[in-house]
Amino acid sequence: MTLRATIRSIQDLMRGDPGVDGDAQRLGQLTWMLFLKIVDDNCTVRSSDCPIPKRLRWHSWTVAPRRASELLAFVNQDLFPGLRKLKSRTAPELSTLIRSVFSDTHNYMKSASLLQRVVVRLNELDFRSANDRHTVGDIYEHLLRDLQSAGNAGEFYTPRAITQFMVDATTPGATETVLDPACGTGGFLVSVIHHLRTKCTSPEVAGYAQARLRGVEKKPLPYILCLTNLMFHGVNVPSMIRKGNLLEEFGTEKEGVDIVLTNPPFWVMLRDYFVH
Repeated sequence: MTLRATIRSIQDLMRGDPGVDGDAQRLGQLTWMLFLKIVDDNCTVRSSDCPIPKRLRWHSWTVAPRRASELLAFVNQDLFPGLRKLKSRTAPELSTLIRSVFSDTHNYMKSASLLQRVVVRLNELDFRSANDRHTVGDIYEHLLRDLQSAGNAGEFYTPRAITQFMVDATTPGATETVLDPACGTGGFLVSVIHHLRTKCTSPEVAGYAQARLRGVEKKPLPYILCLTNLMFHGVNVPSMIRKGNLLEEFGTEKEGVDIVLTNPPFWVMLRDYFVH
């Protein structure tokens, strides 16, 4: 089965679950699982300290033989409570990021058997493989584009053609800091990464993204979508993305940036704060 077919089959399984209602919840459910798997695969590849206790790590609880009902109970009663209070001295940035993600994330699936089948399918993906990660990243961006038709209540997912056009027009350089103050799923920031890959090597781009990209997002679903999007594009610990309302919490910081890339109405409102 191809990677694209695997992702589609996972979505089809979720459609049969009574607890998952609509495209947004399906994508949210898929994203927290992809997020945990890519964190675990990153820790395996880099042999770095993983802040997640062994029993809560993806590979531990998804491959351990257990009945479907036990798996569902573990996710609801152990996994989520454990991740919401996660702390680590050896990997503080990553543990803070994981804690922030799961403070507002939920397991929507109620069918134990379907959850078990989804886990089995996800384990067919190997994010330790650069090729698999790149392919899944492309599929993930396609899933994000599906949300464009669901924008409401002030939400808007900017089409990739627009974000890429604006990035190409501003031509950010490798020494410039770029901010998206309402970053949503990370479309502008990912477009900056794509732009710089035409000029720099992949390790240089990953280092640039960690040091120079900035983003703020208020809502839980776009926040985890953005983090996972950046991880698929080579940013292993996207701690530069902050969760909150920039105008309420960060508007007085006068954080110096070189370029503000965001939807035009937000840019007009925020440029006096951040462009010196």
